[in-house]
Amino acid sequence: MVFTSTRRIDFALVDQAKIVYYPQFWDLAHRFYEESWEYSCGMHYNSILNEKNIAFPLVHSQAKFHHPLSYGDIVTCQISIIKIGNTSITWKYEFRNQEDIVCWTAEQVTVCTKMSNPTSKISVPDWMRNSLSKMM
Repeated sequence: MVFTSTRRIDFALVDQAKIVYYPQFWDLAHRFYEESWEYSCGMHYNSILNEKNIAFPLVHSQAKFHHPLSYGDIVTCQISIIKIGNTSITWKYEFRNQEDIVCWTAEQVTVCTKMSNPTSKISVPDWMRNSLSKMM
């Protein structure tokens, strides 16, 4: 099942043209990503990082800009998982505005590591794999 959440586009996210400044899309995506862990695994992302000692650094991202998001718009984000590999997860993002127009899409790959050693891959734990698989 796809994770879905919404938020308003705040002034801090826009440029002088009053549209979302392009790097902010990744910030928005990460905010929705953090929120999705409560949906998929039943715990705040902070617990994943600090209690479970697991991190997911981003190793690949490709995005497409379809339509601007403007100051005051309501963005709906849908996140699904395309693939859960042994050590990586491929996420799919879709942002739509309040008129249901697709504004931004992305695929991002994160790699599972220990917080204490973020440069060495580890296997995605079974409990996490089982929880995340509902987003496929």
